Amino acid sequence: MARTRRIASGATPRGLVYLVGGGPGNPDLLTLRALRVMQQADVVLYDHLVAPAIVDLARREAERIYVGKERDNHALGQEEINALMVRLAREGKRVVRLKGGDPFIFGRGGEEIEALAAHGVRFEVVPGVTAASGVAAYAGIPLTHRKFAQSCVFVTGHLKDGTLDLNWDTLVQPRQTVVIYMGVHGLARLCKELVAHGLAAATPAAIIEQGTTAGQRVVAGTLGTLAELAAGARVRPPALVIVGEVVRLREKLRWYQPGALDSAPQATLTQINMSGAERA
Repeated sequence: MARTRRIASGATPRGLVYLVGGGPGNPDLLTLRALRVMQQADVVLYDHLVAPAIVDLARREAERIYVGKERDNHALGQEEINALMVRLAREGKRVVRLKGGDPFIFGRGGEEIEALAAHGVRFEVVPGVTAASGVAAYAGIPLTHRKFAQSCVFVTGHLKDGTLDLNWDTLVQPRQTVVIYMGVHGLARLCKELVAHGLAAATPAAIIEQGTTAGQRVVAGTLGTLAELAAGARVRPPALVIVGEVVRLREKLRWYQPGALDSAPQATLTQINMSGAERA
């Protein structure tokens, strides 16, 4: 049975918001701190890219509210999400704001804690494994390598009004890996612009769908061929694009077989979830 705290007459309840990174999709990649605070939650506000298996690891009694934002379909606007977090915290709730990947990498985490700070709401940031590192690792593509890449840059390929506003000169530097989040719908434009600004059409490139999960698919090619290959394979979000010479290493370094690692670790997390719920 969940414990309740008595609040002295006239006292104002003080809540707390945990901004939690849920990782790239595989529940086994959730951090221990993330799991612990999820086990203490009264309310979980979760995004579209958070895997259902991760949401299920929250405390059994926690209220779950979907606040995801898909392309052209937002359950709640950002201002509404901010206001909801503030309201729930002021009611004395322990709120987990659960995001895919890491909340500070294309996750609007900075905007959300700005809003909390402006309203005097206590918060804690729990970093997560971002998609770039997690998905690349499971695809067998090292983001840096002494022979091929001494730098790595993350960008978002989200189209706004049908256009891409990126610093192309920064992206086409030699011996560099480019990781593109949210690049599925603008993939053809991305590849075309990278070539137009100086990268060779033969530059290796890959797109990874549902990386780190049992549904992971990797489509590899070049900047000149990737868009057509991805369209033929019907690649859908969530997917990550990696561009650079390091993609060549995939054939030699790929190790993950979807489904091979997903049974036993999941049982362990379920046991942790049950024991945490019983203690709450």
